[in-house]
Amino acid sequence: MFRKILIANRGEIALRVIRTCKEMGIKTVAVYSTADAESLHVKFADEAVCIGPPPSTDSYLKMSNIIAAAEITNADAIHPGYGFLSENAKFSKLCEEHEIKFIGATAEMINQMGDKASAKATMIAADVPCIPGSEGILDSYEEAEKIAAEMGFPVMLKATAGGGGKGMRAVWKKENLKDAWDSARMESKAAFGNDGMYMEKLIEEPRHIEIQVIGDSFGKACHLSERDCSIQRRHQKLTEETPSPFMTDELRDAMGVAAVKAAEYIKYEGAGTVEFLVDKHRNFYFMEMNTRIQVEHPITEEVINYDLIREQILVAAGIPISGRNYTPKLHSIECRINAEDPYNDFRPSPGKVTSFHAPGGHGVRLDTHVYSGYMIPPNYDSMIAKLIVTAQTREEAINKMKRALDEFIVEGVKTTVPFHRQLMDHPDYIAGNYTTKFMEDFEMESQ
Repeated sequence: MFRKILIANRGEIALRVIRTCKEMGIKTVAVYSTADAESLHVKFADEAVCIGPPPSTDSYLKMSNIIAAAEITNADAIHPGYGFLSENAKFSKLCEEHEIKFIGATAEMINQMGDKASAKATMIAADVPCIPGSEGILDSYEEAEKIAAEMGFPVMLKATAGGGGKGMRAVWKKENLKDAWDSARMESKAAFGNDGMYMEKLIEEPRHIEIQVIGDSFGKACHLSERDCSIQRRHQKLTEETPSPFMTDELRDAMGVAAVKAAEYIKYEGAGTVEFLVDKHRNFYFMEMNTRIQVEHPITEEVINYDLIREQILVAAGIPISGRNYTPKLHSIECRINAEDPYNDFRPSPGKVTSFHAPGGHGVRLDTHVYSGYMIPPNYDSMIAKLIVTAQTREEAINKMKRALDEFIVEGVKTTVPFHRQLMDHPDYIAGNYTTKFMEDFEMESQ
């Protein structure tokens, strides 16, 4: 087992990893930018190393600084959390070269699954259902036009290096294809330095449902059931739940088999998710694989009583998984609490937290690095907390979340707590009747 793990991340996920490491008797090293000197992950780690100024490129994305921090503290493993370098093949390889265990996927796995076009080709080879579309990157606009005509509209253009909704365009009619092609390529080039595009059939009334998987170094994988992540804004998830209100036993079995097949085909090691789009007829299609821990992993932990971070560490240390597939017996919902103003187009709201009261009670969990007096920096993602509730039924979970949101007090900055509170009262959400398009028609009620 590892003696000391450096957490190459910040905020709530860094604190989350530190907690499990402490329970396992493993020493921890926090890294931080100067903007994060007062963050709780810095205070609670056994050691802390400043790795640079506030910009991510000079700190949390600075590979040489992180490797140096691991070496000077004699850390024998690095946990990357999510975001930043968690799915960076070069960093995974760099850790290997410095004989530091990267608690995540190998460079080969990341390269296989990180590029959307190559991931799709890999999944077709693994006999996992994929959305009809181009075979790899489109060579030209003329090829895009030809494939769109063959599939029929609507279609979706996607940047092969995309993420966060950048470089994506839904095209409903032939006459709009050229403008969409040009603007998507331009946006992708600016965001990722890569204007490669591919095309898929647009799935109508889609739900975004992901399957949590764990794989070990012996080629064995299992799934830990699903999470419904369909409530999104600009392709960014806002809330998640498990089990999905759209799920059936037959669909769960089929998606679980496909996800395990995907993981075992690439001999996947660690925690990851296989993400699917599910249409209104419950046909499901592979979308992408995230080769890391997910933001929304706590809801899976809560419904099956399973520490995913602990399992990541055990697998990285060469311990085999149990091989058991899980079905949730409880219901859990997570609300991502962002420092944003939901009454003002979700504009970021960094600043000093002047008052902070965390909700509590049975079945309530709050993952956060924020406290009264904490200064939320403007340099990073605006998520400041994850509120998770767990109950016997979905109805009870929704009522518990309403109560917890009513208790949650954050003053000094705007947060998305009011949005989530209104969402919990929305009749379509209560009925489980939502798709990834839900937020297009959602309007905040006045304060």
